Amino acid sequence: MSASEVPPDRLSTDPESPFHDEAALARGVGVRFRGAEKTNVEEYCVSEGWVRLAVGTTLDRRGKQLTIKYSGPVEPYFKDE
Repeated sequence: MSASEVPPDRLSTDPESPFHDEAALARGVGVRFRGAEKTNVEEYCVSEGWVRLAVGTTLDRRGKQLTIKYSGPVEPYFKDE
């Protein structure tokens, strides 16, 4: 795998986050967490071993979706491979 085929170490779907990467998100990034495919990942970090998963439709006081941080092995991949 070349560097362009490896998703970023940390990625967020929130446009206000410093870890938001529009090019990677447009390409499509899938995430396996603890061996299971997750579709509700808002942010992940491979080196620190955690993901933030969206919780239902609940919103915080700023109008953003509520998330919970879980620790464990994270395996991101590009969906177009």
